[in-house]
Amino acid sequence: MIASLAMIRAWDNRLEKLVRKVFFAVLVAALGFAVPLFAGDAATKSTPTAIPAPSDNPTITYRKIFKSSYPEFVEIKLNQGGHGTFDIRQLDEEGNPQAFEVNASLAEKIFALAAKLHNFRGVDLDVHRRIANLGEKTLRYDKGSEMHEVKFNYTLDDSASQLMAIFEGLARQATDLSDLERTMRYDRLGVNDVLQQIEQDYNNKLFPEPERLLAALDQVAADDKFIDIARQRARTLASKIRSTH
Repeated sequence: MIASLAMIRAWDNRLEKLVRKVFFAVLVAALGFAVPLFAGDAATKSTPTAIPAPSDNPTITYRKIFKSSYPEFVEIKLNQGGHGTFDIRQLDEEGNPQAFEVNASLAEKIFALAAKLHNFRGVDLDVHRRIANLGEKTLRYDKGSEMHEVKFNYTLDDSASQLMAIFEGLARQATDLSDLERTMRYDRLGVNDVLQQIEQDYNNKLFPEPERLLAALDQVAADDKFIDIARQRARTLASKIRSTH
């Protein structure tokens, strides 16, 4: 009986040691897995994602919203380097800004006119008279965290009128060029009609940079897939642009 009790106690001792070894092994494995996780988490928290600093390159935006007209929405953004985007469409269409650029002298003129208007800080351009709705225009200046904008329907301010004329001209120029490129691809017989519109807009001095049209005009003039009257019209218009710009 005493021998049997001794054997049971010895077995219990061995079982207890085995349980302790297993427990310790499990604990070490768990800690070994957890430490890298916590270390990685701490490293992630100690190095937060950097927020890009706002650009110091100033940008001027011109926007016009005129319901029931065509187009209803015009937005042109331009930075001081002459690079920007234009978005010209109807209000129910999805926005699709397109990249474009202007030459340095035109960009300089735009920013000089904005400077005369104190970059739109605290200015009031609207005439505040009962006149027809000509569309809501917005001029906006952005530089880093600095932002100023002014809205108006109609203005008599000369600098603002010049700015508006430039941006409206850029919008007309971009639309005409887009129409020409589209018809060149998909409607060759319609090219002459678009060229007539371009010629009219050019004669009315609407284009700030008519030389931007030269590549497309030269392509029409040299391609016998287009009708002769369109080729001749493109050739004549390109010659006019080159002789005066």
